Amino acid sequence: MSSPTGPASGLPVRMPRPRQSGRHRRPEPVAAPEGAPALILAVPGVPSPSTRGLAEETISIARSELPGLEVGIGYLDGEDAEYPSLQQVLAHTAARRTERYQIARAAGREVAEPEGPVAVVVPLLAGPDNVLMRRIRQGVMESGAPAELTDVLGPHPLLAEAVHVRLSEAGLARADRARLFTVATAADGIILATVGGDEAVRAAGITGMLLAARLAVPVMAAALDNEGSVGAIADQLRGSGSTQLALAPYLVGPELPDGLLEAAVKDAGCPAAEALGAYPAIGKLVLSQYTTTLGITPQPQGSPVH
Repeated sequence: MSSPTGPASGLPVRMPRPRQSGRHRRPEPVAAPEGAPALILAVPGVPSPSTRGLAEETISIARSELPGLEVGIGYLDGEDAEYPSLQQVLAHTAARRTERYQIARAAGREVAEPEGPVAVVVPLLAGPDNVLMRRIRQGVMESGAPAELTDVLGPHPLLAEAVHVRLSEAGLARADRARLFTVATAADGIILATVGGDEAVRAAGITGMLLAARLAVPVMAAALDNEGSVGAIADQLRGSGSTQLALAPYLVGPELPDGLLEAAVKDAGCPAAEALGAYPAIGKLVLSQYTTTLGITPQPQGSPVH
């Protein structure tokens, strides 16, 4: 346990590095403002150790970009201490803010009564899903806590980058168009698979255009939760000349129902890449939704100041 003056004896002490001087010094990273709302990640799907690990890594990336950020993880299907529900996490966050205020007043400090949102809730969703978003909104309302709810993470160029990386990891795309080599198993047509119905397919199509520009191959979106959608898109791509297809999930992972991706692979008759998972861009987009909501502009770390 830390004391007011530093870590308790026996714990490592990280001393601040001396600030660089000169016109090319690196800027000090912007920290979260004191009293800023917590960032609460709303995680869909059945809670599991792998889902928790993914959420924790995503949150860790966000905190590394904005030091001092208060964070939490709420599960749509959570109900216990190991996997707390979104409602529980928001209620606890609100109670903690009230407690801090009361302790400060009892200590004789002149502090303003807390006001405004206690948290900003960011859905861990790459694209729109009306059913899941309705459940997240319901969880926010049922918590009784004042909180802001952001939009989903995409479409965004960083998600096109993430899909590209997952395809290259599976040997289904070149890692870099500029390199003068080919991958024997590289696909010449990509099915960008999502869930959430027609709206999700339209949103995925925007990221698909960005991905097509990166890979120089046709990319078409399909709905995993719409029977026959993936197979129809596969037929359309083959009809236009593609002979070696690949299926790329436009999904973080937890929102994907068990068995749906495997069934789509069978319908399309092609290999698939992994879901986006805890790719660094996911954490950065989560933070971007938070900072945009609050009007905070973190300074990119490593950028020189002239």
